Amino acid sequence: MNNLEKIRNTKTTIITGGSRGIGAAISEAFYSRGDKIVIAARTDTGLAKKLGDRALFIQADLRKSSSAQAVIRGTIDWAGGVDVLINNVGISAWKPLAEIDEEFLQDMFDTNIKSMFYMSQAAAPHLKPGGSIVNISSLAGKRGGANNSVYCATKFGVNGLTQSLAKELGHQGIRVNAVCPVYIQTEGLEVALKEVVSPTAGLDTADYLATFAKSQAALGVLPTAEQIASTCIFLASPAASAVTGQCINVDCGVMPQ
Repeated sequence: MNNLEKIRNTKTTIITGGSRGIGAAISEAFYSRGDKIVIAARTDTGLAKKLGDRALFIQADLRKSSSAQAVIRGTIDWAGGVDVLINNVGISAWKPLAEIDEEFLQDMFDTNIKSMFYMSQAAAPHLKPGGSIVNISSLAGKRGGANNSVYCATKFGVNGLTQSLAKELGHQGIRVNAVCPVYIQTEGLEVALKEVVSPTAGLDTADYLATFAKSQAALGVLPTAEQIASTCIFLASPAASAVTGQCINVDCGVMPQ
């Protein structure tokens, strides 16, 4: 077996927004399973260097098509191909309808929808049969919430994109699924929940999440970033070879379906 064959026998996974929060947990999980991973994000937290030689950081603003194309080119130059794309990049924020301005609306749609579209568009021609795209969506992509119209609209869009791409790319042997978490305690969520217009009404975030878990989750707890990562591992694996076009709740039973 030559060196190129050895390289391509190792799966290559791209994780967008993979340097922090849920994305970091996903990056660590795919690295641990033996993949070469590419972390594509605007900010380098040093995670790729910490993980080791099978990890590469590529700085990218994925709200731009040219940046998504550059990530794919950089991945192929480094690893020889791409097998899995995890579209994780996204932002969360609450804002009442009357206060939503063009900048807020544009930034949310550019980050949460355009980035996934552009990365999927750039990756699809290079994914081989058995390839997989996993989009990180949200329970907010299945039900609306007060002061959350823009975020919900983007996540409904992610689920629609997931289902459409599953149909469009299925003939190439490429599967496309989404993971729909409930609250995952990350730095980004904590910042968003501090807003008075968020469900916490500006009160203590930890208390709110504990009460929410006890009253809303069948299991009485909320999922962790590591559990979201484990679901991504499953969906990208041969064990899920018959699963495509699905938007799977990982929510400890907050929204049974």
